[in-house]
Amino acid sequence: MSYEIKSPILGFDTIMNVEIKETDEMFSTMYDAKNKDISFTIVNPYLLREYSFDVPIDVRILLDIKDDSSLSVYNIALIQNPLESSTINFLAPIIMNNDNKRIAQVVLNKESHPDFGMAESIESFSNK
Repeated sequence: MSYEIKSPILGFDTIMNVEIKETDEMFSTMYDAKNKDISFTIVNPYLLREYSFDVPIDVRILLDIKDDSSLSVYNIALIQNPLESSTINFLAPIIMNNDNKRIAQVVLNKESHPDFGMAESIESFSNK
């Protein structure tokens, strides 16, 4: 599926459109639509932990989110070997409005979300 980026992915301000390919229910790959050499592994956080936050109003407007919008939330992972050593950034979720194919990355406030880290290992969730 192809999505339009409405608020840049941190450090990748020139990427305007991405394609998403699901690997399994936990992992997907997000590719720059113009340069397949630029990709991100993204994970479904809800398979690992309790994960909730309020989507800021400016992002709700950018993505044209309505009460009945179909949304997905993913987090960028840095894949390591072994896989359990891979880390996930829970402080900068990617919000997808599946109805209009728009994406924005949100940066959450650490003080408001003290349980979310920038580099939490997958291994830390294996015993939960």
